[in-house]
Amino acid sequence: MDPLDAAMKKCGADAFVHYATGEDADMRYLTRFVMHDSFVFFKRRREAGTIIVPQMEAERASRESIAAVMTRTQAGLPGITKKEKNPWKAAAQMIAGQTGKTLLVSPALPAALLRALEESARVIVDEGTLEQVRAKKTPEEIRLIQMVQMKTERAMDLGISLIRHATVRKGVLYHDDAPLTSELVRTAIHKQLMDDGCRAVETIISCGEDTAFPHIIGSGPLKPQVPIVIDMFPRDEATGYYADMTRTVSKGKPDLQITDMYAAVKEAQQIGISHIHAGVPGADAHNAVVDYFKSRGYESDTRGFIHNLGHGVGLQVHELPTVGPAGGVLETGFVVTVEPGLYYPGVGGVRLEDMGVVRAQKFADFTKFEEELVV
Repeated sequence: MDPLDAAMKKCGADAFVHYATGEDADMRYLTRFVMHDSFVFFKRRREAGTIIVPQMEAERASRESIAAVMTRTQAGLPGITKKEKNPWKAAAQMIAGQTGKTLLVSPALPAALLRALEESARVIVDEGTLEQVRAKKTPEEIRLIQMVQMKTERAMDLGISLIRHATVRKGVLYHDDAPLTSELVRTAIHKQLMDDGCRAVETIISCGEDTAFPHIIGSGPLKPQVPIVIDMFPRDEATGYYADMTRTVSKGKPDLQITDMYAAVKEAQQIGISHIHAGVPGADAHNAVVDYFKSRGYESDTRGFIHNLGHGVGLQVHELPTVGPAGGVLETGFVVTVEPGLYYPGVGGVRLEDMGVVRAQKFADFTKFEEELVV
Protein backbone atom coordinates (compact mmCIF):
# COMPACT_ATOMS: atom_id res chain seq x y z
CA MET A 1 0.00 0.00 0.00
CA ASP A 2 1.14 3.55 -0.72
CA PRO A 3 2.66 4.92 2.52
CA LEU A 4 0.42 8.00 2.50
CA ASP A 5 -2.64 5.80 1.91
CA ALA A 6 -1.55 3.64 4.82
CA ALA A 7 -1.12 6.67 7.07
CA MET A 8 -4.54 8.01 6.05
CA LYS A 9 -6.19 4.65 6.62
CA LYS A 10 -4.61 4.36 10.06
CA CYS A 11 -6.05 7.68 11.26
CA GLY A 12 -9.25 7.64 9.22
CA ALA A 13 -8.35 10.60 7.01
CA ASP A 14 -9.97 11.29 3.67
CA ALA A 15 -6.95 13.06 2.18
CA PHE A 16 -3.39 14.24 2.82
CA VAL A 17 -2.56 17.94 2.39
CA HIS A 18 0.70 19.82 2.06
CA TYR A 19 1.36 23.49 1.31
CA ALA A 20 4.88 24.74 0.55
CA THR A 21 7.18 25.97 -2.20
CA GLY A 22 8.92 23.57 -4.53
CA GLU A 23 12.09 24.15 -2.52
CA ASP A 24 10.55 22.12 0.32
CA ALA A 25 11.98 18.59 0.21
CA ASP A 26 8.65 16.83 0.79
CA MET A 27 6.89 18.94 -1.84
CA ARG A 28 9.63 18.32 -4.39
CA TYR A 29 9.49 14.59 -3.66
CA LEU A 30 5.70 14.50 -4.04
CA THR A 31 5.49 16.63 -7.18
CA ARG A 32 8.93 16.98 -8.82
CA PHE A 33 7.76 20.52 -9.48
CA VAL A 34 9.69 23.65 -8.49
CA MET A 35 7.67 26.80 -7.93
CA HIS A 36 9.02 29.54 -5.71
CA ASP A 37 5.62 30.56 -4.37
CA SER A 38 3.78 28.15 -2.09
CA PHE A 39 1.16 25.89 -3.64
CA VAL A 40 -1.19 23.13 -2.55
CA PHE A 41 -0.70 19.39 -2.86
CA PHE A 42 -3.49 17.02 -1.90
CA LYS A 43 -3.97 13.30 -2.26
CA ARG A 44 -7.25 11.54 -1.60
CA ARG A 45 -7.09 7.93 -0.46
CA ARG A 46 -6.39 5.45 -3.25
CA GLU A 47 -5.96 8.30 -5.76
CA ALA A 48 -2.98 10.05 -7.33
CA GLY A 49 -1.80 13.36 -5.94
CA THR A 50 -2.94 16.71 -7.31
CA ILE A 51 -1.43 20.18 -7.14
CA ILE A 52 -3.34 23.45 -7.22
CA VAL A 53 -1.40 26.22 -8.96
CA PRO A 54 -2.06 29.65 -10.52
CA GLN A 55 -3.26 29.64 -14.11
CA MET A 56 0.09 31.07 -15.28
CA GLU A 57 1.89 27.97 -13.94
CA ALA A 58 -0.59 25.36 -15.13
CA GLU A 59 1.03 24.53 -18.48
CA ARG A 60 4.54 24.29 -17.02
CA ALA A 61 3.24 22.18 -14.13
CA SER A 62 1.49 19.79 -16.51
CA ARG A 63 4.81 19.26 -18.30
CA GLU A 64 7.06 18.98 -15.26
CA SER A 65 5.05 17.63 -12.33
CA ILE A 66 4.35 13.96 -11.65
CA ALA A 67 1.10 15.05 -9.93
CA ALA A 68 -2.15 15.93 -11.61
CA VAL A 69 -2.66 19.67 -12.12
CA MET A 70 -5.60 21.86 -11.16
CA THR A 71 -5.77 25.63 -11.38
CA ARG A 72 -7.00 27.79 -8.52
CA THR A 73 -9.93 28.76 -10.70
CA GLN A 74 -10.84 25.11 -11.27
CA ALA A 75 -10.61 24.61 -7.50
CA GLY A 76 -13.12 27.40 -6.96
CA LEU A 77 -10.90 30.03 -5.34
CA PRO A 78 -12.25 33.11 -7.21
CA GLY A 79 -15.78 32.42 -6.00
CA ILE A 80 -14.59 31.81 -2.44
CA THR A 81 -12.66 35.09 -2.27
CA LYS A 82 -15.77 37.07 -3.17
CA LYS A 83 -17.08 36.30 0.31
CA GLU A 84 -13.94 35.38 2.30
CA LYS A 85 -11.26 38.08 2.37
CA ASN A 86 -8.87 36.32 4.75
CA PRO A 87 -6.41 34.57 2.37
CA TRP A 88 -5.70 31.66 4.74
CA LYS A 89 -9.38 30.97 5.31
CA ALA A 90 -10.06 31.25 1.59
CA ALA A 91 -7.27 28.76 0.83
CA ALA A 92 -8.60 26.42 3.52
CA GLN A 93 -12.09 26.49 2.05
CA MET A 94 -10.65 25.78 -1.40
CA ILE A 95 -8.70 22.80 -0.06
CA ALA A 96 -11.62 21.44 1.96
CA GLY A 97 -13.79 21.60 -1.14
CA GLN A 98 -11.44 19.19 -2.91
CA THR A 99 -10.55 16.83 -0.09
CA GLY A 100 -13.00 15.85 2.63
CA LYS A 101 -13.92 16.29 6.26
CA THR A 102 -10.93 14.56 7.86
CA LEU A 103 -7.48 15.65 6.73
CA LEU A 104 -3.99 14.36 7.42
CA VAL A 105 -1.66 17.34 7.02
CA SER A 106 2.08 17.83 6.77
CA PRO A 107 3.79 18.82 10.04
CA ALA A 108 5.31 21.72 8.05
CA LEU A 109 1.92 23.19 7.18
CA PRO A 110 1.78 26.91 8.10
CA ALA A 111 0.01 27.43 11.43
CA ALA A 112 -2.38 29.99 9.93
CA LEU A 113 -3.52 27.53 7.27
CA LEU A 114 -3.84 24.70 9.79
CA ARG A 115 -6.06 26.86 12.03
CA ALA A 116 -8.17 27.86 9.06
CA LEU A 117 -8.56 24.25 7.93
CA GLU A 118 -9.80 23.33 11.40
CA GLU A 119 -12.85 25.51 10.74
CA SER A 120 -13.81 23.31 7.80
CA ALA A 121 -12.45 19.86 8.67
CA ARG A 122 -11.03 17.59 11.34
CA VAL A 123 -7.25 17.99 11.05
CA ILE A 124 -4.63 15.43 12.08
CA VAL A 125 -0.93 16.33 11.88
CA ASP A 126 1.15 13.58 10.27
CA GLU A 127 4.09 12.17 12.22
CA GLY A 128 6.70 12.20 9.48
CA THR A 129 5.48 9.67 6.92
CA LEU A 130 7.20 11.40 4.02
CA GLU A 131 10.42 11.87 5.95
CA GLN A 132 10.52 8.11 6.50
CA VAL A 133 9.65 7.36 2.87
CA ARG A 134 12.33 9.72 1.54
CA ALA A 135 14.99 7.99 3.66
CA LYS A 136 14.90 4.90 1.46
CA LYS A 137 16.17 5.82 -2.00
CA THR A 138 15.14 4.27 -5.27
CA PRO A 139 17.84 3.13 -7.72
CA GLU A 140 17.18 6.27 -9.76
CA GLU A 141 17.61 8.51 -6.70
CA ILE A 142 20.87 6.74 -5.86
CA ARG A 143 22.10 7.36 -9.40
CA LEU A 144 21.25 11.06 -9.15
CA ILE A 145 23.06 11.40 -5.81
CA GLN A 146 26.11 9.63 -7.25
CA MET A 147 26.15 12.15 -10.09
CA VAL A 148 26.22 15.04 -7.61
CA GLN A 149 29.01 13.30 -5.71
CA MET A 150 31.16 13.08 -8.85
CA LYS A 151 30.71 16.82 -9.39
CA THR A 152 31.57 17.43 -5.74
CA GLU A 153 34.81 15.49 -6.10
CA ARG A 154 35.84 17.57 -9.10
CA ALA A 155 35.32 20.72 -7.04
CA MET A 156 37.20 19.24 -4.09
CA ASP A 157 40.11 18.42 -6.37
CA LEU A 158 40.23 22.04 -7.53
CA GLY A 159 40.18 23.37 -3.97
CA ILE A 160 42.94 21.07 -2.76
CA SER A 161 44.99 21.75 -5.90
CA LEU A 162 45.02 25.46 -5.04
CA ILE A 163 46.42 24.59 -1.61
CA ARG A 164 48.89 22.03 -2.97
CA HIS A 165 50.36 24.44 -5.51
CA ALA A 166 50.44 27.47 -3.23
CA THR A 167 53.76 28.96 -2.15
CA VAL A 168 54.60 29.87 1.43
CA ARG A 169 55.63 33.41 2.34
CA LYS A 170 56.05 34.61 5.93
CA GLY A 171 53.72 31.96 7.30
CA VAL A 172 50.93 32.46 4.74
CA LEU A 173 49.93 30.54 1.58
CA TYR A 174 50.16 32.54 -1.65
CA HIS A 175 48.56 32.06 -5.05
CA ASP A 176 49.42 34.31 -8.02
CA ASP A 177 51.29 36.78 -5.81
CA ALA A 178 48.33 37.25 -3.47
CA PRO A 179 47.42 35.50 -0.19
CA LEU A 180 45.42 32.34 -0.72
CA THR A 181 42.33 32.90 1.42
CA SER A 182 39.36 30.81 2.48
CA GLU A 183 37.22 33.13 0.40
CA LEU A 184 39.31 32.62 -2.75
CA VAL A 185 39.21 28.81 -2.44
CA ARG A 186 35.48 28.89 -1.67
CA THR A 187 34.78 31.05 -4.71
CA ALA A 188 36.80 28.77 -6.98
CA ILE A 189 34.94 25.73 -5.68
CA HIS A 190 31.56 27.41 -6.11
CA LYS A 191 32.37 28.47 -9.67
CA GLN A 192 33.38 24.92 -10.54
CA LEU A 193 30.16 23.58 -9.06
CA MET A 194 28.11 26.18 -10.93
CA ASP A 195 29.76 25.09 -14.17
CA ASP A 196 28.65 21.56 -13.31
CA GLY A 197 25.06 22.64 -12.69
CA CYS A 198 25.24 22.67 -8.90
CA ARG A 199 24.68 25.31 -6.26
CA ALA A 200 26.71 25.48 -3.06
CA VAL A 201 26.39 27.76 -0.06
CA GLU A 202 28.40 28.09 3.15
CA THR A 203 31.14 25.74 1.97
CA ILE A 204 33.54 25.35 4.88
CA ILE A 205 37.19 26.27 4.29
CA SER A 206 38.48 26.58 7.84
CA CYS A 207 42.11 26.73 8.88
CA GLY A 208 44.26 26.24 11.95
CA GLU A 209 42.58 26.58 15.33
CA ASP A 210 39.25 27.39 13.63
CA THR A 211 39.06 23.74 12.55
CA ALA A 212 38.35 22.82 16.18
CA PHE A 213 34.80 24.09 15.61
CA PRO A 214 33.03 21.89 13.02
CA HIS A 215 30.86 24.52 11.32
CA ILE A 216 33.05 27.63 11.35
CA ILE A 217 32.98 28.59 7.68
CA GLY A 218 36.50 30.04 7.67
CA SER A 219 37.90 33.36 6.50
CA GLY A 220 41.16 35.06 5.72
CA PRO A 221 44.58 33.79 4.61
CA LEU A 222 45.32 30.08 4.80
CA LYS A 223 48.47 28.94 6.58
CA PRO A 224 50.96 26.12 6.11
CA GLN A 225 51.54 23.14 8.43
CA VAL A 226 48.10 23.37 10.05
CA PRO A 227 44.84 21.56 9.28
CA ILE A 228 42.54 22.99 6.60
CA VAL A 229 39.05 21.47 6.62
CA ILE A 230 37.08 21.57 3.35
CA ASP A 231 33.45 20.54 3.77
CA MET A 232 31.08 20.98 0.84
CA PHE A 233 27.45 19.99 0.41
CA PRO A 234 26.25 21.14 -3.03
CA ARG A 235 22.82 20.59 -4.54
CA ASP A 236 22.20 19.71 -8.15
CA GLU A 237 20.05 22.48 -9.61
CA ALA A 238 18.17 20.20 -12.01
CA THR A 239 17.28 17.37 -9.62
CA GLY A 240 17.42 18.93 -6.16
CA TYR A 241 19.61 16.16 -4.74
CA TYR A 242 22.61 16.84 -2.51
CA ALA A 243 26.03 15.35 -1.92
CA ASP A 244 28.16 15.83 1.19
CA MET A 245 31.93 15.42 1.52
CA THR A 246 34.77 16.56 3.78
CA ARG A 247 38.54 16.34 3.57
CA THR A 248 41.23 17.69 5.89
CA VAL A 249 44.58 18.67 4.38
CA SER A 250 47.73 20.53 5.33
CA LYS A 251 50.25 22.34 3.13
CA GLY A 252 53.33 20.77 4.67
CA LYS A 253 53.44 18.44 7.63
CA PRO A 254 51.49 19.66 10.69
CA ASP A 255 52.49 18.98 14.28
CA LEU A 256 52.29 15.54 15.88
CA GLN A 257 48.95 16.16 17.60
CA ILE A 258 47.25 16.77 14.27
CA THR A 259 48.95 13.87 12.46
CA ASP A 260 47.92 11.51 15.28
CA MET A 261 44.36 12.85 15.19
CA TYR A 262 44.24 12.38 11.43
CA ALA A 263 45.42 8.76 11.68
CA ALA A 264 42.78 8.07 14.35
CA VAL A 265 39.98 9.68 12.34
CA LYS A 266 40.95 7.80 9.19
CA GLU A 267 40.87 4.49 11.06
CA ALA A 268 37.62 5.45 12.80
CA GLN A 269 36.01 6.06 9.42
CA GLN A 270 36.87 2.55 8.29
CA ILE A 271 35.52 1.13 11.55
CA GLY A 272 32.28 3.05 11.03
CA ILE A 273 32.03 1.85 7.43
CA SER A 274 32.59 -1.76 8.49
CA HIS A 275 29.63 -1.56 10.90
CA ILE A 276 27.16 -0.12 8.39
CA HIS A 277 24.88 -2.54 6.58
CA ALA A 278 21.20 -3.39 6.53
CA GLY A 279 19.76 -4.55 9.84
CA VAL A 280 22.34 -2.80 12.03
CA PRO A 281 21.24 0.18 14.17
CA GLY A 282 22.97 3.42 13.27
CA ALA A 283 23.71 3.74 16.99
CA ASP A 284 25.91 0.62 16.82
CA ALA A 285 28.15 2.13 14.13
CA HIS A 286 28.41 5.39 16.06
CA ASN A 287 29.22 3.64 19.33
CA ALA A 288 31.88 1.49 17.68
CA VAL A 289 33.67 4.70 16.68
CA VAL A 290 33.25 6.13 20.20
CA ASP A 291 34.83 2.97 21.62
CA TYR A 292 37.71 3.14 19.17
CA PHE A 293 38.46 6.78 19.96
CA LYS A 294 38.40 5.93 23.67
CA SER A 295 40.98 3.20 23.07
CA ARG A 296 43.19 5.82 21.43
CA GLY A 297 42.78 8.25 24.33
CA TYR A 298 40.25 10.59 22.68
CA GLU A 299 37.02 11.51 24.43
CA SER A 300 33.56 11.84 22.87
CA ASP A 301 31.93 14.65 24.80
CA THR A 302 32.41 18.43 24.64
CA ARG A 303 35.85 17.81 23.12
CA GLY A 304 37.12 15.13 20.82
CA PHE A 305 34.33 13.41 18.88
CA ILE A 306 31.42 15.82 19.38
CA HIS A 307 28.81 14.96 16.72
CA ASN A 308 27.00 12.02 15.14
CA LEU A 309 28.95 9.64 12.95
CA GLY A 310 26.65 10.39 10.03
CA HIS A 311 23.25 11.27 8.61
CA GLY A 312 21.02 10.68 5.63
CA VAL A 313 21.43 12.69 2.41
CA GLY A 314 18.88 13.25 -0.35
CA LEU A 315 16.62 16.19 -1.15
CA GLN A 316 17.98 17.63 2.10
CA VAL A 317 21.62 17.61 3.07
CA HIS A 318 20.63 16.39 6.54
CA GLU A 319 17.70 13.97 6.62
CA LEU A 320 16.85 10.53 7.96
CA PRO A 321 18.33 8.17 8.92
CA THR A 322 20.48 9.11 11.89
CA VAL A 323 23.85 7.44 12.35
CA GLY A 324 24.33 8.52 15.94
CA PRO A 325 23.39 7.59 19.52
CA ALA A 326 19.67 7.66 18.63
CA GLY A 327 20.07 5.93 15.26
CA GLY A 328 17.57 3.23 14.41
CA VAL A 329 17.96 0.15 12.22
CA LEU A 330 19.53 0.88 8.83
CA GLU A 331 17.80 -0.40 5.72
CA THR A 332 18.92 -1.21 2.20
CA GLY A 333 18.72 1.94 0.08
CA PHE A 334 19.50 4.44 2.82
CA VAL A 335 22.12 6.95 1.64
CA VAL A 336 24.26 8.09 4.56
CA THR A 337 27.50 9.85 5.40
CA VAL A 338 30.29 8.47 7.54
CA GLU A 339 32.12 11.45 9.02
CA PRO A 340 34.09 10.95 12.22
CA GLY A 341 36.00 13.94 13.53
CA LEU A 342 38.15 15.08 16.43
CA TYR A 343 38.12 18.67 17.69
CA TYR A 344 40.33 20.31 20.31
CA PRO A 345 40.18 24.07 20.92
CA GLY A 346 43.64 25.58 20.85
CA VAL A 347 44.91 22.69 18.72
CA GLY A 348 42.58 22.22 15.77
CA GLY A 349 40.30 19.65 14.24
CA VAL A 350 40.21 16.85 11.69
CA ARG A 351 37.17 15.50 9.83
CA LEU A 352 36.85 13.01 6.98
CA GLU A 353 33.48 12.41 5.33
CA ASP A 354 32.40 9.89 2.73
CA MET A 355 28.89 9.18 1.48
CA GLY A 356 27.37 5.96 0.22
CA VAL A 357 24.41 3.60 0.24
CA VAL A 358 23.48 0.92 2.75
CA ARG A 359 23.41 -2.53 1.19
CA ALA A 360 22.43 -5.92 2.60
CA GLN A 361 25.96 -6.89 3.62
CA LYS A 362 27.99 -3.67 3.41
CA PHE A 363 28.24 0.07 2.94
CA ALA A 364 28.77 0.89 -0.76
CA ASP A 365 30.93 4.02 -0.69
CA PHE A 366 30.19 6.58 -3.43
CA THR A 367 33.22 8.66 -2.52
CA LYS A 368 36.35 7.83 -4.49
CA PHE A 369 38.43 10.89 -3.66
CA GLU A 370 41.72 10.18 -1.88
CA GLU A 371 42.33 10.88 1.80
CA GLU A 372 45.75 12.50 2.18
CA LEU A 373 46.70 14.87 4.96
CA VAL A 374 49.90 16.42 3.63
CA VAL A 375 49.62 18.05 0.19
